[in-house]
Formats: sequence, C-alpha cells, structure tokens
Amino acid sequence: MSFNGNEGSAITLADAADLTANYRATISPGDQLGLFVGRNHLLAILNQSGCMGVRMYYGINKDGEKQLVLVGATSNENDMEKGIIVDHLLKCPTHCSSSNPLNS
Repeated sequence: MSFNGNEGSAITLADAADLTANYRATISPGDQLGLFVGRNHLLAILNQSGCMGVRMYYGINKDGEKQLVLVGATSNENDMEKGIIVDHLLKCPTHCSSSNPLNS
C-alpha cells in the first residue's frame, strides 16, 4: 500500500468524545489530556515536496512526560527524516480548551 493523502477518517463528536473519555478513565486527575501544535509547524511539514501527511511518534521527554514527535511521510510510507521534525508541543493541562465533550 502507498499513502495517497486520504488516510484516516473524520469521526463524529460523539465518537471522539467516547474515545477521549475512555482515555481519561485510565489516567489520574491532572495527567496529560492532549497536546497542541501550531498551524505553522504543521504547514511547514505538509508543504515539503513529496509530503503526503504527518506521522506521529510517541515519545517521553527528559522530564518523563508523554510527547509526540511529528514528521512528514512520503507516498511510499517513508518518514522524511531529513526534513522538518516537530516536538515540544504544548501540554493540556496547562494549555487546554474550555470544558467540552473532548476534555471533560
């Protein structure tokens, strides 16, 4: 299989709320709910020649906290490891949305 840029699928808010509620049920109060990345970093990855999407790797930073590492991927499913790689995303909490079905 090769990537065509249409991988993944949109889901309803109800389905997304179920997924995030299932996750919240496994963590302690105050644990990380999510991460935020700015559009300019996403666009920088996506605008690279040959980029078909973004692969996200799980990581642990030097403080022992969950993190994501974002890298572009080509149509032949390879990481663009010589291109733009993004880390240091903003954690929720502290950078959270107001209360909504995805986070409460």
